[in-house]
Amino acid sequence: MKISKPSRIILYILLMFFAILALLPLWSCVVTALKTSKEVILSTPITPPLHPTLVPLMKALDYLKRPLTNSLVLVGSGVMVSSFFGSLLGYLFSKRKFRGSIVVFILIILCLYIPAQVQLIPMVRVTSNLGLHGNLGSLVLLYMLFGIPMCTFIFKTIYDEIPDSFINAAKIDGAGTWLIYQRIILPLSVIPFIVASLLQITIIWNDFIWGLVLTAGKANLPVTVAMANLKGSFVAEWNLQMAGALWVALPPLIIFVFLGKYIVRGYSGT
Repeated sequence: MKISKPSRIILYILLMFFAILALLPLWSCVVTALKTSKEVILSTPITPPLHPTLVPLMKALDYLKRPLTNSLVLVGSGVMVSSFFGSLLGYLFSKRKFRGSIVVFILIILCLYIPAQVQLIPMVRVTSNLGLHGNLGSLVLLYMLFGIPMCTFIFKTIYDEIPDSFINAAKIDGAGTWLIYQRIILPLSVIPFIVASLLQITIIWNDFIWGLVLTAGKANLPVTVAMANLKGSFVAEWNLQMAGALWVALPPLIIFVFLGKYIVRGYSGT
């Protein structure tokens, strides 16, 4: 069905309008981060700065430098460990089924539906008994373990599409479980690894409640908790908060710009 030229023009105008509405918060964040505290008070949130300054950005970066490093450590450790074990479990549940494997798989998937609020007190007790409560090790352990169910589900779903004939041919040639995983499954796992990693990055980087409860002291805070502290006790410095929000949003934004296409390929199964 062809769209007439007037209809196409109206469609483009509507799309531009909604695009502007969607980008307006980002625009407000950027222009506010470039204003002085006085100019923030005297102007609207979307007004461009008359005298742009990088001072809020530099102050926010100086404050968030250590928390940004902490969050990068959390993302790196959580993504690597949970993706690796999720891949192994996905392979076992998909291609090396055993008695009761379906029940075990369902129990693992049910872990995805347990609210974080329900797990707070047990997790605090566990990390306290291990001597990890209050430092970054508690979050490292948490994200390593809690990412495995989601990664297992992603990998099993994609591994189910791999023909069993590949596995059977390898078995005939004398290959064992580990060799099949290493030589056949892993080379076909690039997209599921990227999809699982991107989802893990989003969850870990944006998490707030676990960092608030399980860590203490600026040296151990993840970046989301540290950014909340930029608000101040008595006066809100909106330019400093917006500058902090830009620094926090920058790493995942860069990752998704370059790897976001794999999310679409992973969802479409291509």
